[in-house]
Amino acid sequence: MATLLSLNVGMPKDVPWQGRTVHTGIWKTPVQGPRTVRRLNIDGDGQGDLAGHGGEMRAVLVYQAQSYDHWRRHLGRDDLDFGVFGENFTVDGLPDDEVCIGDRYRIGDAEFEVSQPRVTCYRVGMRLGEPAMPSLLVAHHRPGFYLRVITEGQVRAGDEITLTRRGPEHLSVADVDALLYLPGRDPELLRRALNIPALSPGWQQSFRELSAPREPDRPVEGAGAQPAARGWPGFRAMRVDRIVAETSTVSSLYLDSTDGRPLPAARPGQYLSLRLPVGAAPSVRSYSLSCAPVDGVYRISVKHEPRGQVSHYLHTRLHPGDRVDVASPRGTFVLEDGTDPVVLASAGIGATPVLAMLHQLAATRDPRPLWWIHVAHDRAGHVFADEAHALLERLPHAEEHIYYTTAGDTVPEAGRPPVTPGRPSAASLAAMGIPADADAYLCGPTAFMDDFGALLHDLGLRPERIRTEQFSALSAINPGITPGEVIRPHQPPGPPGSGPLITFARSGVTTAWSPAHASLLDLAEACDIPTRWSCRTGVCHTCVTPLVAGDVTYTTQPLEPPEPGTVLVCCSEPTTEVVLDL
Repeated sequence: MATLLSLNVGMPKDVPWQGRTVHTGIWKTPVQGPRTVRRLNIDGDGQGDLAGHGGEMRAVLVYQAQSYDHWRRHLGRDDLDFGVFGENFTVDGLPDDEVCIGDRYRIGDAEFEVSQPRVTCYRVGMRLGEPAMPSLLVAHHRPGFYLRVITEGQVRAGDEITLTRRGPEHLSVADVDALLYLPGRDPELLRRALNIPALSPGWQQSFRELSAPREPDRPVEGAGAQPAARGWPGFRAMRVDRIVAETSTVSSLYLDSTDGRPLPAARPGQYLSLRLPVGAAPSVRSYSLSCAPVDGVYRISVKHEPRGQVSHYLHTRLHPGDRVDVASPRGTFVLEDGTDPVVLASAGIGATPVLAMLHQLAATRDPRPLWWIHVAHDRAGHVFADEAHALLERLPHAEEHIYYTTAGDTVPEAGRPPVTPGRPSAASLAAMGIPADADAYLCGPTAFMDDFGALLHDLGLRPERIRTEQFSALSAINPGITPGEVIRPHQPPGPPGSGPLITFARSGVTTAWSPAHASLLDLAEACDIPTRWSCRTGVCHTCVTPLVAGDVTYTTQPLEPPEPGTVLVCCSEPTTEVVLDL
């Protein structure tokens, strides 16, 4: 008979960690006497980061005394007291390789259901003073698990634990944890996991994504497209074929190969990264392909920004015949196949990736209903107005909606759609009749994408149907870290490094590597570059980052390698010059 050995609670508190403050509830301590377990929590307990812990599906965390014994031996420690792993229930029995997702247990007056394994999280390593702990929990198949509260009631240390119902599919906590975090997944086990209603929605979504068939990069089947070729590693020299002024501030650069080799055909929406001799170290910038490759030539379109050193160089120093270093097409903001309606919405120069999508739709005369929505300052700044209009006229079910934010200049021209003053509103979008099953692709300033995305969500579009693209740094994912002052990315403090150059392309920072940094993630944080991570030990893949150029080595070997062309920055360091899409 399994037994509840210790009941542990603790309220969230601010804890100093690596120069930052973490708001966390992982500090749990045993309590005496009964406590009431409620739907979301135990009386006297709380979680600091509800995005990863707590809530209905993660109300109670369970860990086993037998795992404590294992870690005391493995770590050579005798100071591991109950609650130190952040668990609410320390139990005798209920091993992770026997307890199954969906099992139900009665403890005291309450009944519980096993909902998911523990989430990999750096905070358990922080609590134990063992940074590798998130990886070890998975590798040793001892993660612990969460319970959902079926019936509220009182529990106390010493209560017996009684199995009341076995879950379907009989997949253990250890099996399900390995299915998400370890390589060599069995498709049949993925299917069985998705048949467990008790499995938490977040894990179900992850398994649906893992079960979805993966499509290789496909060539664009536009007119004049060259035969598909493999993308090249790092950068290669390309020749500026011609430069075309689209407006007074936007020019298109046509780039072709210097050796006659066919160019890889890009998917509509992907981008190129250019390395240019601007500043003390070469600068790397990314620009969307604004149409499908035609006659073996790529086209990017660049706006001349008033204080943009790189865009100034491209507009004033570059001429036909010049050579530039270019990385092969990449990016996941791509037009997907399907039959559902499509919304292509952009503002200003954000039209470039969705224009490439429009080229693809027009080339195949795609029958899907399409809404083309573009916001510009005025007619003079309306980039690709004629080109987009001509493409839309080739589609059987396309609508064109244009907005100018500058007063006046909205008188429609003959044969052109009317122009609406201002910006899209809830009323104007509702009048378009965009259905809830549409797939939307948005590109433009962050404020535009946030506002437009919110309007589409209010119309009934699910978040996964609203895709966005931006080339500035992505928003940070730093769970539990108390927000501080926003600081522009900069060179790291301290003496300059002597190692290979590291370029953070989105943030515009190039700096030399120094062994003083534990990882590429550590270097990025020293530069105040927005970063994304959770476990910091190569397990969760939250930190996965496109590797534009260069090679790395792993200081801690990931439990599962990332996809080719990407790197886990939390546990890697450079072996050559490196360019990261970060």
